[in-house]
Amino acid sequence: MKESGEMYLETILLLSYSNAKVRSIDVAAALKVSKPSVSRAMGVLKGEEYITIDDKGYISLTTEGRRVAENVYERHTVLSEALMQIGVDEDTAAEDACKMEHVISEASFEAIKRHMNMNKKM
Repeated sequence: MKESGEMYLETILLLSYSNAKVRSIDVAAALKVSKPSVSRAMGVLKGEEYITIDDKGYISLTTEGRRVAENVYERHTVLSEALMQIGVDEDTAAEDACKMEHVISEASFEAIKRHMNMNKKM
């Protein structure tokens, strides 16, 4: 999946935590992109069966869409936390984690998680 698709899924997930009914306009506002851009992305994600859109336009994640979104969100939160632990300010850590979450290998990500869990036990 492309980085942009992951960003849309993660955004839908986060919006669904605070609002059970997520609409395209909510996604556009959260990502600061145009409604036509969201519409195109939703069409692709729906076609790939990551989301469903009901007859009122409400967007829901499918089981696979939720799995991908939660995986991306976990990467974001873990990487943000790791960067802050080494002295990066919160805003920069969140911005950098957003870029890193899409390209880091599974092996590197798991190593960072293990390292952070070891530090929590100390």
